[in-house]
Order: sequence, then structure tokens, then C-alpha cells
Amino acid sequence: MPIADSDIKVKLSIKTGSAGNSQAQSDVNESLGKYISTTEVTDATLHNLFAAVTGDENAASESRYRCIFVHNSHATLTWQGPKVWISAEVSGGADTAIGVDTTAASAIGSASAQALEVADEETAPVGVSFSSPTVKANGISLGDIPAGQCRAVWVRRDSTNSGAANNDGATLTFEGDTGA
Repeated sequence: MPIADSDIKVKLSIKTGSAGNSQAQSDVNESLGKYISTTEVTDATLHNLFAAVTGDENAASESRYRCIFVHNSHATLTWQGPKVWISAEVSGGADTAIGVDTTAASAIGSASAQALEVADEETAPVGVSFSSPTVKANGISLGDIPAGQCRAVWVRRDSTNSGAANNDGATLTFEGDTGA
């Protein structure tokens, strides 16, 4: 059977533990790299990755960072040529940019770090290049992701000292090919 949408999981990261996919992560503010957690980002609800921007953060044009993982849970097939891009973003609020972690795809239960790790949400991951592609053709390549493996993606939210915006946010899309 080919890879189905249900085989591709997006999960938060976690800095604790001794291996990937072994602990839950209930606090999105702590999704700051190292290992894949067991916690899926399953919906497009407001504030499911970043808390609301405060007035002070907005006035200071602060940036915040999160590390998420895309996991190919198919039993046998490699997810071929997947890309990630920002398919929707609310206009007039904070800006979003994405970048692929410098760590290669790894088995979800790996004891080696699966992503870079940052000290706090205001610290940028060293070596990650950020951009804001809005269509698949310009999307960021993740490289092939074999069955049972994952790859980390960093999300940066930049406050823009703009007026208040209801339901501010962005939607990321992951898409790749599959064998039969």
C-alpha cells in the first residue's frame, strides 16, 4: 500500500529523555529541539504552536522559535522528496518562516540527538536557514524520509509591531511522493 496522509505525523520536540519518541510533550513553549516527542500536532487550532503575541513582544518585534518533527510512520515505504511550505498566513500580523534542521533524518527511537537544541524560545538554532516559501514549487526539501524515520523542521514567528490581529497564524503543508 502507498503512503497515506495518515502515515505522516507532525509531532512536537522534547529536550528531555534518552531517546526519541519516548515521552509526551504537553507544553508547546518547550518544543525546542533534541528529540521527537510522542505528541502530535493534529489540528489547526489557534495557539497550537505559539502562544499569543503580547503587546510588549509585538512592540519589540521579537522572534520565537519552535522545533517540530515530520514522521513517516509507514511500515515499509520511503517518503520520497517531501517538501514543506507555508500554504496560508494571516495578513497584517506576525510573520512566519521555516527552516530544515541540519541533522539528517533518523529513526524515531534514536538515542542520538535528532535535532539541534536551543536554550529557550528566543534563541535561534545555529546553522538553520529560514525562508517563507508559499507554494510547493518553492518549498523546502526535507530529503527522503525512510519508513519509521523523522526529520526536524524549525518554525520562526516574527512579531512585526503591527496592529492587533484576531486569529493570526500560519498553516504549514508537507507533501511528498510514495511508491506503490
